[in-house]
Amino acid sequence: MKHREKLEKFIEDKNGLLLTKDAEDQGIPRKYLSIFNKEGLLERVAHGVYLSPDAFEDEMYIIQARVSKAILSHETALYLHDLTDRDPINYSVTVPSGFNGSSLANDGVKVHKIKKELHGLGIEQLKTNFGRSIKVYNKERTICDIIRNRNNMDIAILNDALKRYVRDKDKNIHQLLKYAKALRIYNVTRKYMEILL
Repeated sequence: MKHREKLEKFIEDKNGLLLTKDAEDQGIPRKYLSIFNKEGLLERVAHGVYLSPDAFEDEMYIIQARVSKAILSHETALYLHDLTDRDPINYSVTVPSGFNGSSLANDGVKVHKIKKELHGLGIEQLKTNFGRSIKVYNKERTICDIIRNRNNMDIAILNDALKRYVRDKDKNIHQLLKYAKALRIYNVTRKYMEILL
């Protein structure tokens, strides 16, 4: 199969959103992405990220494609876990301390930083609305994050999220308190849980 045909099939297999590194892994030279871009068959939407004209732009996936260390968190994770009804106006991510997240911040993404040893705590895989796999913090880590950030967020969102979490049949209070201890918010988290449970 020629590179052009291979790329056309790959675009179809990836639902119109592909990464340069994935195309190269398939043996498709980069120059074909440039050719398709010039012909209007692909649009370069970010560094190393291409989208076909008939595909939907999957912003959460694109954020992680651009910056693999960015974990969807805070209000965005609340939305993904159905702990809020509010669509996030700006997506929120967490990166390890020392990582330069200015490229994301310049694009309107809220960038939170945390110690490297706590960055991987509570990561899970979810699917976007377009069926693509993304990394997001689990419910317990997300609740801890919003409690840690409670002075910088809408109190109505915080209260609603906590109430929804407490009503969730899949909640894991033991895990929540374990994360709270690691994130140094154990006492305040325990108080919230005592009031709501």
